Amino acid sequence: MIKIVNIVGARPNFMKIAPLLEEMKNHSEIEAFLIHTGQHYDDKMSQTFFDDLGLPKPNIYLGVGSGNHGVQTGKIMMELEPILQEIKPDLMVVVGDVNSTLAAALVAAKLGIKIAHVEAGLRSYDWEMPEEINRVVVDRISDYLFITEKEAQDNLIKEGVDKEKIFFSGNVMIDTLLKHKERAEDSHILEELSLSSGRYGVVTLHRPSNVEDENVLGKIVDALLKVQDHIQLVFPVHPRTNKQLEQFGLKEKLLQSGNIKITEPLGYLEFLKLTKHAGFVLTDSGGIQEETTALQVPCITMRENTERPVTSRIGSNKIIGNSPERIYEECLEVISGKVRKGMIPEQWDGKAAQRIVKVLLGKMQEKTV
Repeated sequence: MIKIVNIVGARPNFMKIAPLLEEMKNHSEIEAFLIHTGQHYDDKMSQTFFDDLGLPKPNIYLGVGSGNHGVQTGKIMMELEPILQEIKPDLMVVVGDVNSTLAAALVAAKLGIKIAHVEAGLRSYDWEMPEEINRVVVDRISDYLFITEKEAQDNLIKEGVDKEKIFFSGNVMIDTLLKHKERAEDSHILEELSLSSGRYGVVTLHRPSNVEDENVLGKIVDALLKVQDHIQLVFPVHPRTNKQLEQFGLKEKLLQSGNIKITEPLGYLEFLKLTKHAGFVLTDSGGIQEETTALQVPCITMRENTERPVTSRIGSNKIIGNSPERIYEECLEVISGKVRKGMIPEQWDGKAAQRIVKVLLGKMQEKTV
């Protein structure tokens, strides 16, 4: 029996781990454990996703909660080490680039447990992003690196990673999206928000560089207020963003705008339907750049860079920075119909989890021979 521990902690992890756990269930030689660190701990950021994606109840829930990067990472490491010493897994699977991913990988590496990093090799080359530090460190200490796009392999090889460790698997987030795309149509989110398909834009905003500086966030809000003169906007507000909007006295401006609908964070199926039927998405999220590319929905990304270049090279994504003038101009372009649909990247076909588990089984079985 091959023991595999799978780590989740934050909202983006859940969509990535779900297809892997489902595929592992198809192999009787795998004993799969799910450990939830509790990095995202409220229902809207966590439990709703478990329900929507049909994820099993975690074997272990650490409940570390919120905190700054050092506190959160340290708490996870302290809680996780004795658990791994008890389980004695053959392999740990970590996904993405959140603090839970880094903390769990560090513990596994020091205990001599093999590590598989799913969504490896992505680079923004922006060291002000905490996620960039997490990505680089996790890739450096992982034994098997599964990439979503060919550019990721180039990044890893430049950093000295042995090519034998790199596997082009495709994108597990797209496995989840394709599996649930039709089911999401059962959601009544458009009716609940009085929206017409294709006649609204979706806004998401959570990156510290956009929300923690009052001047920057204020200018983005000003841009949204100009855009809403031309099209209805729906803004599911991340808890961090909500706190900053309230602290800076900006939330009231949005609530009084007339054409911006503010909601709490949405469940996976609700948000998938909302995105699928949107005229465009205005975001600073990494994962949403991928989802919009897969759905061929125009995406405008309020960042200076992206760690997912395939989404802007061939997909429907455009990187524009966060100047209010540029946000307004780009939204107006899309509203006027000047969009490129983009292409679906290679191997974003719903079979990434199958490829990953096949490789891992082969590698683990090699070790036992």
